[in-house]
Amino acid sequence: MKYLPLRPLVSALILTGASSQAFAVLGLNLSVDIRSLTMGNAVTADPPGISAVHFNPAGLTKLKGLQTDVQGIVANFDIQREFSAPAGYNVFGYSDDPLICNDAPDNPSNLCTSYKDKVNGDVEYASLFVPFLNKTVDLGKGWPVLAPTGGVSYNPPGSKFTYATAAYAPLVAGFGAENGNAGNYMGQQLAIERITYLSPSIAYEVNDQLSIGASIGMSYQAMALKTDLRFPNEMIGVLRMINENVCTPFKGNSNAITDLILFGICNVDEGMNPFGQFGKLEVQMTQSLSPSFNLGLMWEPTDEFGFGLVYQSPAKMRLRGKYMINNANAPRQLISGLNSSATGQILAAILDFPSYIPPTESGLVSMNLEYPEHIQAGIKYKILPDLQVNVDLGWTDYKAWNSFTFEFDRPISALKIAKLLSNNVTNNSLTLPLGFQSPWNWGIGLEYSATDRLKLRAGYEPRTSSIPDDKRNTMIPINNAQLFGLGIGYRFDEDTDIDLSLGFLRSRDNIPANTSTLSNYTGIDNLLLNPYAGLNVKTNTKVTILGLNYRTRW
Repeated sequence: MKYLPLRPLVSALILTGASSQAFAVLGLNLSVDIRSLTMGNAVTADPPGISAVHFNPAGLTKLKGLQTDVQGIVANFDIQREFSAPAGYNVFGYSDDPLICNDAPDNPSNLCTSYKDKVNGDVEYASLFVPFLNKTVDLGKGWPVLAPTGGVSYNPPGSKFTYATAAYAPLVAGFGAENGNAGNYMGQQLAIERITYLSPSIAYEVNDQLSIGASIGMSYQAMALKTDLRFPNEMIGVLRMINENVCTPFKGNSNAITDLILFGICNVDEGMNPFGQFGKLEVQMTQSLSPSFNLGLMWEPTDEFGFGLVYQSPAKMRLRGKYMINNANAPRQLISGLNSSATGQILAAILDFPSYIPPTESGLVSMNLEYPEHIQAGIKYKILPDLQVNVDLGWTDYKAWNSFTFEFDRPISALKIAKLLSNNVTNNSLTLPLGFQSPWNWGIGLEYSATDRLKLRAGYEPRTSSIPDDKRNTMIPINNAQLFGLGIGYRFDEDTDIDLSLGFLRSRDNIPANTSTLSNYTGIDNLLLNPYAGLNVKTNTKVTILGLNYRTRW
């Protein structure tokens, strides 16, 4: 019984925080520069035009005179989610989960007699959070995510300094689904984005072989979530058993004695069910200015070989926003029943339980969040006069997301319950342990100069997940991934270049029942979030990116 009010708020905050961070892993560098995509993001030693602001500011010294760079990136997210019941599936003896059970709702048996082979909860459309309007917009089925970017650079005649700024999106991702989708218990609608709208940069050519550079990024960060909530937990199963077996003889004819003995929990019209919906939650948090900086070095001792190094600083943020919860009837009635009995009131007072749970709760929430630091180094080498290979190795400090804390503008009734179960909770704060990892990643790219005007590019980047195996889930539909890129570059004249690029990222994940504490873990200790407890879960994510870049010199 202690677990019950620990429902929408705490669990949805885990969804909000964990999903935003893991989507950063998924979307890293997918919407910054299309030429980089085609080279497996192995461009530290050969940064692409004004996008060197992000990849290696030292590369800006390659740009002479006044240059502008405009590109449009179109990304389509195809996310498939599948659920199935393993042999022996049950939650405290109950297996009639309507999500995967074919039995009629009025079937008196607690055990499912006919399971669905599999249930699909695929993402149905892309979603975007509109900056400053603080509103999430569904783009409709078949509509991709658009990310236009642009920049300008200037190298005064005869000067060793180059100045630049660019607007780009280090991270843009979002998806949504209609009501009734099986995947809605881990996000009916999600939108995550980081937009760098200003990046003043400077690069200095030390000599013909060595350049250094620095940039300051001023970014907008946002995350928004709308989700259904349910808690197929053993303790909820106990309450269903009490309601259906112990309380049945007293329904409609309870008295003071039974109320005292049973703490009033039988005085409800709707009992608890581990497969029932507990509520709906909406959360959004933003920060309008999130500063960071990049430092770069580029060394080219010969025409055939070059080395690049970049350091991207962490960005420490204080996100602020709002939450709103629509509480379902069953948990509200349980707390009301508890407080209808003298013994229940005493128990509630001892445990500091709330006396009432409203149908709707709302308030302000904030959290400290660090966008992690990143270090990457790479080389470029011409193995043939017309064929260049780039290889990069990078590391991102995702361990910075080992845990983070949500803070509220008022005491929250749900947290009053949660603090009895965890040292990470107070009346108005919640610390979430995530245990992210900091893997190394590499990428490789090839560029072939077919003619003086035409260049062909291909790249590959295998991405090792920073998400531990026991934290995988359907809201972050990725574990390990592979990024492939193909591109064509064409020079119309000495001042104008156009690039056409195609990128494809894929990731498949299999989460067997009882293996992830943020998805399908069973047992009495899965106290926070496991909407698919006991079920097998599979995801299949495909991201297709098409981009067009136009660069000109004035």
